[in-house]
Amino acid sequence: MLPVRGAVLCVETFGEPEDPAILLISGITAPMDGWDDDLCAALADGGRYVIRYDHRDTGRSTTDPPGHPSYTGRDLALDPLGVLDALGIARAHLVGISMGGGIAQSLAIDHPDRVASLTLVATSPVTSTGRDLPIGPAMRAAFADPPPAPDWSDPEVVVRHLADGERVYAGPGFDAERGLTIARRIVARSVNPAAAANHWLVSGGDPGGTLADVVAPTLVLHGAADPFFPLEHGQALAAAVPGARLVVLEGTGHQVPPRSTWDVVVPEILRHTALS
Repeated sequence: MLPVRGAVLCVETFGEPEDPAILLISGITAPMDGWDDDLCAALADGGRYVIRYDHRDTGRSTTDPPGHPSYTGRDLALDPLGVLDALGIARAHLVGISMGGGIAQSLAIDHPDRVASLTLVATSPVTSTGRDLPIGPAMRAAFADPPPAPDWSDPEVVVRHLADGERVYAGPGFDAERGLTIARRIVARSVNPAAAANHWLVSGGDPGGTLADVVAPTLVLHGAADPFFPLEHGQALAAAVPGARLVVLEGTGHQVPPRSTWDVVVPEILRHTALS
């Protein structure tokens, strides 16, 4: 547990602090648990110091009452720098998924001296690219008719609710058993799982420039079957960031890259983070 910018965030590390640091940034409402232990270990075995953390209102980090966040989107966007400061790390490779990818982009624009490289997973440009980038039809339908809130006092009901939500976002090869395992871990670790929805209530944190200002080497990993941000989002992102490279993950949806992709993803991230 580390004090970070007026909050206390739960942080976990893998590997040796002397190695180049990779900071993993989760998506909206998501704690660190989506970054599989084995994926973190594989990156650490490749000579990286891997860091993951719980956002505010997720996992074991500082939690506010549901519906009453005490922070802004700007706080979420700056927390990664606070984590690095607390660990004594001046510069790190950022790997962000979805909202975490948006945070990583913003940091690369506003704090380029802290960002060694970017790996952007299942995310969308945070500044305008001049392209029409709609949400996929399946997700539009899900947002139009969201499931009712679970009974937050019943852990098993919450587990099923979280796992079912993951299924909506994931690709055609969704691993239901893994989804349940991660959901159970989230419920077991979380101070209050209902508080994660506070993320939807905060605003702010827009970067002060554009993606054309990004100087960090950038790798875009995007699922070909992403129902939230269809592949066009990844293509637009790679086109907007100077020198960015796009790797398409077949059969992958809006999710942390599943184990079936690690033979591609792990070497790509290790190669990318070795170049800067």
